[in-house]
Amino acid sequence: MEAWVDVTRSAENVESHVAKQDSLFPELEATPLPEDVGYRWTVACEAAGITYRQLDHWARTSLLVPSVRPAAGSGSQRLYSFRDILILRIVKRLLDTGVSLSNIRAAVSHLDARGSDDLASITLMSDGASIYECRSAEDVVDLVRGGQGVFGIAVGSVWREVEGSLATMPSERVEDHSESDELAQRRARRIAAAGA
Repeated sequence: MEAWVDVTRSAENVESHVAKQDSLFPELEATPLPEDVGYRWTVACEAAGITYRQLDHWARTSLLVPSVRPAAGSGSQRLYSFRDILILRIVKRLLDTGVSLSNIRAAVSHLDARGSDDLASITLMSDGASIYECRSAEDVVDLVRGGQGVFGIAVGSVWREVEGSLATMPSERVEDHSESDELAQRRARRIAAAGA
């Protein structure tokens, strides 16, 4: 059995492929992700290189739902995590190279099953039809020898790009969240007063 995984066709347990292997790019160790920080759509779009229309469509079709704060009715603001933006940028790169949205959905589902620290050690390879996960240089060589790999995305490198992009952009702490507008604040006060 090959060490690389066809993420577009494999329904195998992800854990079976996470054997202790050396990272393909060991110098790209992931920094811990803050769980209480989110980014608004403008920041997510700019950092991922996508349009608002793409972002909104992918959220509505559940390709990638914002993990910090999903939409909760009119006037609410979605907040995207660093990991969300990382995956958005990967999706954009896969689309730019001609990978079908159905295969991208399978890849996103596969990446969602991974821990954040695990993501930085993955390289996604594609032949345009399928997407493969490689965890070592040997995996990449085996895949290319078999004729499957045409291009690759080193998730650790994309991680660093997104980190650099977000370093100067505004973020929001989740505990600092206030109601999005005056009407929502009044409604919240009225509901709180009625419950008291």
